[in-house]
Amino acid sequence: MATERLIYLPLGGAGEIGMNCYVYGYGKPGEERLIVVDLGVTFPDMDSTPGVNLIFADVAWLEERRDRIEGIFITHAHEDHVGAVGHLYERLRVPIYCRTFTAIHARRKLEEYGVAENAVEVMQPWPETRTLGPFKVGFVPVSHSVPESSGLVIDTKAGRVIHTGDFKIDYTPGVGEPFDRDLWRSISKDGVKALVCDSTNVFSPHEGRSESSVGPEIRRFVSEQPGMVVATTFASNVARVRSLARAGVEAGRSVCLLGRAMRRMVEASFEAGVLEDFPTTIGPEEAADIPRENLMLIVTGSQGERRAASAQLSRGRYLGLSMKEGDTFLFSSKTIPGNERGVIQIMNALSEQGVDVQDDDNGRYHVSGHANRPDLLTMQDIVDPEIVVPMHGEHRHLREHAKLARAKGRKAVLAPNGTCVDLSGKEPTVVEFVETGRTYLDGTVQIGAMDGVVRDRIRMALNGHCMVSVILDEEDAPLGEPWVDLRGLPTTGQSGDPLTEVIEAELDRAVQRADDKVLGDEKRLDELMRRVARQVAHREIGHKPEVTVVVSRLS
Repeated sequence: MATERLIYLPLGGAGEIGMNCYVYGYGKPGEERLIVVDLGVTFPDMDSTPGVNLIFADVAWLEERRDRIEGIFITHAHEDHVGAVGHLYERLRVPIYCRTFTAIHARRKLEEYGVAENAVEVMQPWPETRTLGPFKVGFVPVSHSVPESSGLVIDTKAGRVIHTGDFKIDYTPGVGEPFDRDLWRSISKDGVKALVCDSTNVFSPHEGRSESSVGPEIRRFVSEQPGMVVATTFASNVARVRSLARAGVEAGRSVCLLGRAMRRMVEASFEAGVLEDFPTTIGPEEAADIPRENLMLIVTGSQGERRAASAQLSRGRYLGLSMKEGDTFLFSSKTIPGNERGVIQIMNALSEQGVDVQDDDNGRYHVSGHANRPDLLTMQDIVDPEIVVPMHGEHRHLREHAKLARAKGRKAVLAPNGTCVDLSGKEPTVVEFVETGRTYLDGTVQIGAMDGVVRDRIRMALNGHCMVSVILDEEDAPLGEPWVDLRGLPTTGQSGDPLTEVIEAELDRAVQRADDKVLGDEKRLDELMRRVARQVAHREIGHKPEVTVVVSRLS
């Protein structure tokens, strides 16, 4: 048995899409030196995480081993890979490595927490590498839907691991590096122990299309519209934003970018030197004075985000601009599963204004940034790894990807979040299960998923809330009747009487019947009040509300 081992441990992003956080370790079991790949976020929804701002991986396991972490490597600038660096930096406090475009975004997030920009070190693409403890790591360019996306080459004594990051095989991406088959062959020619690979589009049976194929369709569409054209896409897809802007200019329209994320991405692209020939744009003040048929807006909010420009336009107005009958709204994007409700709400609200809404039309106006099934097989054939480890996908994606690899005679392991895999031997071996979870950014405070805050919020949303107040004198005798304040509940129940009065009457009877042991014991009195209030509410309205009991004693 080897005295040292190479391990892989996903803490987020394996078994879900978003919140990416992967750990590699090398050394004696329990003493491994570690590197972290990506610190991303995912986004809340009103059903399961009401009121939450952001969600990211619980890094308690890493925090306990902070002295063993050599560094954090960020593969690209999407929020689900870089979005948590600011929120989690103080808990880990190790150097962050990334390429120029990604570094601009990482530093901005760290700056919000007062962290100096030298916490981020910029690396150039392969063949540049950094040696950190037992690891030698380099960034290998891949094509994706954000500039300077990269996979990682991770070398240890146990062999070479290639972590693809998010990728597609695109030889003409427009902005960012094209996929370089020869480069990927060269980094794989001496043998690859494991390919840890994006699984997002494993169920898409056709070869992926190039970003460049979308431009002509968008240009044709924009040129045919009679009124103002508004288009939305992922702000990070700078190539698509440029295609949209060019389409507007070619159709004789002035182009205005709306939304802070959109402007920031374009500015960062110029700063990093990855964007050229971007059309001249105007501000919203100038746009207000231009005839509608000569104007195109490119806006944020392709996923239905309530505060983004798309949603605000659907509600009537944004920065003095509004849509009218005869205008057209183009979604040059695909809706991420889970965001359908918000997107459909925007579409319907726009339709009510008389706006014509065009979706991606089965890919005519959008192409994915992830490799489809044939492209995943191409990557496997190029790299020819001993082991395939699916990552970045829901459980069904990981499982299907593992089956795909095995069907081609390769070893594969299903490793959702918390699964620690030993990659050192001839077979991948699951050696441990680590407790993983989620951390919520709730306002300005980080809370754990198991802290009960969100659970209680959901219960109140589902069942309403009842506040019960009781006053006792010096001898623990009730002073007057208990009184009730209700929130989120009907005012009248089955009896036809006001619900507050019905509950208060029952509570009063319960207090009058209670003996001295109950009245003298705040916990027992609390339980009595809670039980009676819930029982009466259930009888009257069919709901058992959350109950808070406040007992005041005169001294």
